[in-house]
Amino acid sequence: METDFPQRYRRLGLKIAYFRKLAGLTQAQLAERVDISPAFLGQVEAPSIVCGISLETLFKIARELDVPPSKLLEDAD
Repeated sequence: METDFPQRYRRLGLKIAYFRKLAGLTQAQLAERVDISPAFLGQVEAPSIVCGISLETLFKIARELDVPPSKLLEDAD
């Protein structure tokens, strides 16, 4: 994927992984809840892969992780 913001995509994926683990969910469980494939979620979370997601998917993930979508997008840790 070509982007001007590769670090932001990586950071987003790492935050999703962090909050997913905090919620006690596996990739397969979260993927099923938001109707995406576990392989796609794995790509989103992988720090070595730049993978974009739709806002719809971001909102669904945030809902299932019980965090505001902005928490997944903010730069500060």
